[in-house]
Amino acid sequence: MAGAASALFLLDIKGRVLVWRDYRGDVTAAQAERFFSKLIEKEVFTPRLLSPIFDLSSTNYKIIGDSESNEPVVYDNGVTYMFVQHSNVYLMIASRQNCNAASLLFFLHRVIDVFKHYFEELEEESLRDNFVVVYELLDEMMDFGYPQYTEARILSEFIKTDAYRMEVTQRPPMAVTNAVSWRSEGLQFKKNEVFLDVVESVNILVNSNGQIVRSDVVGALKMRTYLSGMPECKLGLNDRVLLEAQGRATKGKAIDLEDIKFHQCVRLARFENDRTISFIPPDGAFDLMTYRLSTQVKPLIWVEAQIERHSRSRVEMLVKARSQFKERSTATNVEIELPVPTDASNPTVRTSLGSAAYAPEKDALVWKIKSFPGNKEYMLRAEFHLPSITAEEATPERKAPIRVKFEIPYFTVSGIQVRYLKVIEKSGYQALPWVRYITMAGEYELRLM
Repeated sequence: MAGAASALFLLDIKGRVLVWRDYRGDVTAAQAERFFSKLIEKEVFTPRLLSPIFDLSSTNYKIIGDSESNEPVVYDNGVTYMFVQHSNVYLMIASRQNCNAASLLFFLHRVIDVFKHYFEELEEESLRDNFVVVYELLDEMMDFGYPQYTEARILSEFIKTDAYRMEVTQRPPMAVTNAVSWRSEGLQFKKNEVFLDVVESVNILVNSNGQIVRSDVVGALKMRTYLSGMPECKLGLNDRVLLEAQGRATKGKAIDLEDIKFHQCVRLARFENDRTISFIPPDGAFDLMTYRLSTQVKPLIWVEAQIERHSRSRVEMLVKARSQFKERSTATNVEIELPVPTDASNPTVRTSLGSAAYAPEKDALVWKIKSFPGNKEYMLRAEFHLPSITAEEATPERKAPIRVKFEIPYFTVSGIQVRYLKVIEKSGYQALPWVRYITMAGEYELRLM
């Protein structure tokens, strides 16, 4: 078994201890001061926030550090410190053992999710106002330095705040004492339904020569379940490995999934054995699976831009946007962000479809198209005025990329398909499964201007 955490600290922005929970008795509260001193010595601490360590559903996860030293782990005198920052609070675990740092960092992110479930926002003030609940949660989520229960919905059944009042004295829910810690027993719904969204984000980077530098697809199977009892769900995909193992001819498009990550409810042993995704789902919304495909993706919406300078005081822009997917699909909420000179003003814009507006705070012209059918091309013409007087030593004009946002319902780039979604429950009720596909733009940048 991996090493355990010694203590968990919640610190304010200046490194002062707000709450700390000692789990093993081999560290003291003075470790928080040593932790911050070590950060300063290594010049890791800066007030600037960086990108999240993990790509989780919550988007406000940050770590501290500069671009050269941003490790969320610090070692000093036999103690390992693992930390993340959320808003104006630092969450830090200290350990004297050789522990699994990635596991404990992930646990800190789950702690953030639980606190946000209880307090809406995790910040210094919410911790000070809820000391008792915080200590109760820390006691339940970790025992003797080992992570235990991190499902907020289960914890809220027996750790109550004003939002979760207990009308009668309750015993701990069965989910805490059985093998299915993510789901409570006795759930009942008048209408048993399962909603599955297959969401794919397309990441593309195109250089100034029109060559694709980077392209990949990041997908997620997002579920919402409203099922009575303790149902068993089985999900089948057009997975090439599974279809070939079953000796089936792949008439349609079979795909090779990479970097698969499952929710804890999935039986991994069965998936590794026969590629069947079998699970007892949590109640409500959750991400069943995420995956990635490193494949050459043709840009779904291609943008060409030509800039003509007629004089020092006038610039004309001609933009062509072309959809490169089949006619039966339609992109919605298309937004094309076109960079313009920082000193541009008084734009005159004409479009063949949609509307365009000048956004001076972005130094960009934003072209919005509500519905963009497949295999179509539309144009935009814009004229900007520039100051007639320029500085003698003008700074070089920055080359910002064209950014594109869109959503294409009922369409996936990878070709992933849900072959079946079965719900089996001992009472024998019939559940209604609903499946929806959608593709959207992720980091979609065209450096063509």
